[in-house]
Amino acid sequence: MSRQSVSVTRPSAPEDGHPPAPGRAAGAGGLPRPVVRLGRSATPYTFVSPFFLLFAAFGLFPLIYTAWVSLHDWNLLSSENPFIGLENYGELFADGYFWNAAFNTLSVGLLSAIPQLALALVLAHLLNRPLRAQTMWRITLLLPNVTSVVAVVVIFSQLFGREFGLVNLVLGVFGVDPVNWQADVASSHIAIALMIMWRWTGYNALIYLAAMQAVPRELYEAATIDGASGARQLRRITIPMIRPTIIFTVIVTTIGSMQIIAEPLLFGAQVSNGASVTGGTDRQFQTLALYLYEKGFRSFEFGYASAAAWVMFLLVILVVGVNYLVVRRMRGGLE
Repeated sequence: MSRQSVSVTRPSAPEDGHPPAPGRAAGAGGLPRPVVRLGRSATPYTFVSPFFLLFAAFGLFPLIYTAWVSLHDWNLLSSENPFIGLENYGELFADGYFWNAAFNTLSVGLLSAIPQLALALVLAHLLNRPLRAQTMWRITLLLPNVTSVVAVVVIFSQLFGREFGLVNLVLGVFGVDPVNWQADVASSHIAIALMIMWRWTGYNALIYLAAMQAVPRELYEAATIDGASGARQLRRITIPMIRPTIIFTVIVTTIGSMQIIAEPLLFGAQVSNGASVTGGTDRQFQTLALYLYEKGFRSFEFGYASAAAWVMFLLVILVVGVNYLVVRRMRGGLE
């Protein structure tokens, strides 16, 4: 049986003598040609796309549509919605009730945000030290936040009751006359601010505590050896190291303070049925969100309420920007 020669054709190697790299096809002149992997490059966009789709449907579209509605005399009780331009905005800026709501919102926001963040920072600093039952203390801080806001307001309304409230009872021991917490501007703002502080102080404290866990322990050990007290360590080490977290909580708390609605709404419901939306009989604690709700869902003036919503949106951006600049400028004093 005769042998037959079999010739095997091998792929020609490039001129440099190296075979083509895996995953690449040889192109003209034997040079490797890159293979585009569309699936791998598109994977990150696929993961983040649900957020943008939901934001476009429930955030961006309502924002644009609200701006369009604000330019019309839009009333749910009428079938005609004529275009009136910026008349709603002019009427809004001339409304004293709107500026009263803006003042109440800023007042309650300042009374609740500043002590809340300061107390949260101190609590986080204390919990950052070695303590027994640390998990129990951390869970305890979060309990007020998971409590229903309705239950919180009902309980605090009873505490701040004029006749049989526990707060007035304690003040009476020191000779202070009973305070009608829901009747005056200052007292109602303090009561609502305390409700907000009770709910959110522990939540912010846990955020600060998580940031403090990333601070190197060697810094505290060296400060302790040098004789630095706990307050000095908080001011010189902790606050500068967690400054980005502080800025974040300031911005988020500011946004939440400008959107307060549940606490004054339910607090006003304890006075009378008609005072729940107006924020008291004299609008002494009506916030911007309550004012917006009154115009949109009580008077059915959707065009006017949409204008108020856009002005409220711009005010939130303005206040957040001012707070951000203030916190950034405080950097030199904290270091």
